[in-house]
Amino acid sequence: MSLRLARLFTATLIGLSASATLFAADTALVWRGDITTARGVVIDVAKAWEKSGKGKFELQPFNTASGIDAVVKGTADIAGSARPAVGAAEQSLTFTPVAWDALVMVTYPSNPVSNITLKQLHEIYMGHITNWKDLGGADQPINLYAVASPADGVEYSMRRLLFGRGNQPVAAPRLYVNVAKLEEGVTLDKQGLGATTLAGVASNKKVKILQIDGVTPSASTVASGAYVLYSEIYLVTNDTNPKAAEIKEFLAFVTSSTGSSLLRSHSLVPYADGASLAAGDAARRATIASTVGTRANVGQAMTTAPTVAAAAPAEAAKEVAVAKAETKGKGGKAAKEAKASVAAAAAEPSQFAKVVASVSTSAHMGFSGVRSEAFTASDNAKAGGKFAKVLADAVVVKGKLAAKPAAPIDSSEKSTKIATPKVTEAKPAPAAKPEAKAAVAKAASKPAAAASHTYKVSAGDTLYSIAKKNAVDVNQLRAMNGLKDNNVHAGQVLKVSAR
Repeated sequence: MSLRLARLFTATLIGLSASATLFAADTALVWRGDITTARGVVIDVAKAWEKSGKGKFELQPFNTASGIDAVVKGTADIAGSARPAVGAAEQSLTFTPVAWDALVMVTYPSNPVSNITLKQLHEIYMGHITNWKDLGGADQPINLYAVASPADGVEYSMRRLLFGRGNQPVAAPRLYVNVAKLEEGVTLDKQGLGATTLAGVASNKKVKILQIDGVTPSASTVASGAYVLYSEIYLVTNDTNPKAAEIKEFLAFVTSSTGSSLLRSHSLVPYADGASLAAGDAARRATIASTVGTRANVGQAMTTAPTVAAAAPAEAAKEVAVAKAETKGKGGKAAKEAKASVAAAAAEPSQFAKVVASVSTSAHMGFSGVRSEAFTASDNAKAGGKFAKVLADAVVVKGKLAAKPAAPIDSSEKSTKIATPKVTEAKPAPAAKPEAKAAVAKAASKPAAAASHTYKVSAGDTLYSIAKKNAVDVNQLRAMNGLKDNNVHAGQVLKVSAR
């Protein structure tokens, strides 16, 4: 072989080798997603994947929405998410659960508060509890932190458990781009409080993890279900991706014995080890809803929630009434009367007979033909909350009904047409005497003192607490003052009445 041919042959081999290297780099799996999944699942598993010679892995940790969006567009092969699919665009993707993680509340290490209840946590997010002294701590405002993106996995999953929906607005004016930045904020703020995951902060001595209802979050308390604020961790893929075979192999590697061992080292519970968690999910959500006084979760759940038998309380009441009648020696006639009385009570139309919404209430009422949201804070007769023909969200504040814009109605659901029962009305007052009428007319003719329709924000106030103090809907308060978010500052003067 001539020297020239040898050089050409060598150059060709070098070129082919370089092309092969580039090709290998081009076929590396690209992962993008939330910091939570990166720290707990992907980083160590990706290193083990590369070390075993299975291929290259490129990591782009940022947040949930960016990762899922990248998989939809094809700029990433796998995304990480601490929440299930949300919205139509994500339904075309495959969300594969790979682990269980604890959703935890973190604060400053020297904070004397070590435990809060589910109810207290719910009230903090609602802006009803704003001072650490109400939790047994110092007389200092609670600086609640949250991630700015409404679709963030941790925030969405936490709110879905506490409020029944992941997009619930909360009183958290301090917002961060992801949980890593949120955790950094808490390490610098002695009054700070924020949600993250156990996998991310289990070994972080710069933050303090709070107990919930006396239970410390850990892999063992999650696995047993004792710690109720747990959530699935997903890897998100697109079945139309050209690298589908390699992606499938990586998912199998994550759930292999090697992958599962790495998950456990980060205080995660491998998904296969949590079969009882999935099976008991509906009961867990119902328990949380009952504890915090809100509605049970709507939308996608880990398992299909069983239908709750609404007639159960009526049946129990019937049995008690019949038993009492029989034991008093009144015989079959009394028993029949008791049965008829209970049956009539059970058949009484719902107070929410024509509500085209879903309803949350702390009062003991039935719900019929409900679509969208209505909420009443106390007994219907006392607060005047008659939701007879509500076609939208509604809130009762001190007996005043404030309707919100109507939500889209699912045509697949049909409302049951039942007459709304009458609420007991007070008897009309006797007619006033002529001299009393004259006195009233004279008083009415005097100009009323100008009422104050503004409110000056004090330290520790939130938009939600201000709305509550002034009996105004928070959305109306935001609109009246041209606010784009829930942020307020001390000394700010807000309009609290449109009049």
